Amino acid sequence: MFLAAKLKIAPFCLVEQGRVAIGDDIGYGLNAKLSIILIGERPGLSAADSMGAYLTYNPKPGLTDESRNCISNIRPQGLINKPAADKIFDLVNEAFKRKLSGVGLKDNAGLIGH
Repeated sequence: MFLAAKLKIAPFCLVEQGRVAIGDDIGYGLNAKLSIILIGERPGLSAADSMGAYLTYNPKPGLTDESRNCISNIRPQGLINKPAADKIFDLVNEAFKRKLSGVGLKDNAGLIGH
């Protein structure tokens, strides 16, 4: 999908015990136009096999949650992989078109938020 959209994927970074905002620091350090961070749920929660994807356009230190989009509950009994990937892809495309992410980025394709 990303190749068809002519996007370049930067190095993958693995961070042990990372929080959502680490994507802002890493993206900024790599001079990325957009960052996506995938975070698994903490053990002990009701859906420990769940993952969330957080997308930030123009990542930089100091951003807060309203600057990010989140796709949550990615798991077999929640949002399965293919629809989750479609939502992420739609968000990425819209973020580049509008040059923003977070609360200002709405679902135009009818995919986000379902």
